[in-house]
Order: sequence, then C-alpha cells, then structure tokens
Amino acid sequence: MLVLLPPSEGKTVPRRGRSLDLSTLSFPGLTTARQAVLRSLVAASEMPDALDVLGVPPTLGDEVSRNRGLVTAPTAPAAAVYSGVLYAALGLASLDTAARRRANRWLVVTSALFGAVRPTDRIPAYRLSMKVNLPPLGPLAGVWRTPLGAELDALAQRGLVVDCRSSTYAAAWVPAGPTAARWVTVQVPGATHMAKHTRGLVARHLCEAGVDTRNPVRLAAVLAERFEVDLARPLRAGRPWVLSVS
Repeated sequence: MLVLLPPSEGKTVPRRGRSLDLSTLSFPGLTTARQAVLRSLVAASEMPDALDVLGVPPTLGDEVSRNRGLVTAPTAPAAAVYSGVLYAALGLASLDTAARRRANRWLVVTSALFGAVRPTDRIPAYRLSMKVNLPPLGPLAGVWRTPLGAELDALAQRGLVVDCRSSTYAAAWVPAGPTAARWVTVQVPGATHMAKHTRGLVARHLCEAGVDTRNPVRLAAVLAERFEVDLARPLRAGRPWVLSVS
C-alpha cells in the first residue's frame, strides 16, 4: 500500500543534527531535481521580493530568511519536522512498533522541495509550496511531474494508492495506466482544518489496522471500522475511486 500525504505548512525547526545530505533521502532518482529546486529556492529567498515570489505573508518572513541557510541547517526525520494538523492527528511518535514500521513503509509525503520523502528521511524545516512558480524553474508541480512519475509509478506497481493529498500537491503526480485502477482519493467534507485532521486519522488507522489490500472495497471496509465512509467507483478509466470519509 502507498499512502500519499501532503506536507504541512507548519514545521518544527530542528535545533541540532547533521546538515542536509540529499544522497541519503529515499527515491534517489529525484536527486537531480532536488538539487535544482534547492539551489533555486535558496537564490529566490535572497531576492528583495522573496516574499512575493514564494507567496509568503510578511508575518512569516523569518521562515523565508531561514531558507537561505538550508544547505547547512540541522535536519531531523520528516516525521518530526512536519507538525501541522494532519500530522498531529497522525501521531507517528505514539504508534506502536508494528504500526510505526508500516508507516515508514507505506507513507510518502509529497514535497515542493524534495519531491517525495518517507517519514524517516532527515530534512530541514523549509518554506515552499507546490503552487509556487519558482524562478528559473517555473511551476513546481510541472518540475516534479516527470521525476516523481518514474519513482512513484515503480513504487505503486502492486498495491493500492491511497491519496490523502490536497489538490495542490496531487498535481505533481497522477497515477496512470494499471496504477490508476488502484487509485483511491480520500475526500473529507467540511472545513479545511477538519479535513486535514480526518486525513491524519485515516492514515493512522490504516497503519494500525495493518491490512495491506489491493481492493478499494476492502479498504473502505477497513476504514468503516472507525469512520462513516462512502465509496464511489471511477467516473471513467484513468480516474480514481473516491472514498468520502467523515
């Protein structure tokens, strides 16, 4: 099973730890793109109009300033760096050993800076959204589409793809071919805050339940143990199953 998560805007800044080493991250096929995006982000963060370029309000200017030192900044596991609503609900640190082992295998976080990371990958805190048009590379979803496709198509070749990403991050990789038939998007009605919270609970429940299925109907049954669910079949070939959860 592959469970795709978005990153969180809120991040915990590591106070100590070794600096970033791209060669140690999962998905080594993304290294060239990571180098280009990292280099461009550092340069953009040094520009006079950095806040406008990165779409960051003045109140968060310190986070953009911190981008300038990403190459030498301390790192920590992504599970500890991402700290927003979804990750608070997911509660990786409180999972038992077996569930945490599944989380480390099944969960993949899409990232505007790194493309994709696993919970154990060591990263610094950064500020960058997938919706940014980053000079000179252009829109980041387009930058990542081809390299992410090569990595995630290979990773998702057997099991379900449980997609908990927001639309902004979903644009960076769309399952295709046989993988699309096993693609399930998780939709949560209501306010954004509650949607993030519920998606975090969904990911946690899957890791705790430990049922690795290729069947969307079985997936819905597993989640129905805790949530109200409604599963809709794809509207046409190449489109996802839609699992509404509340």
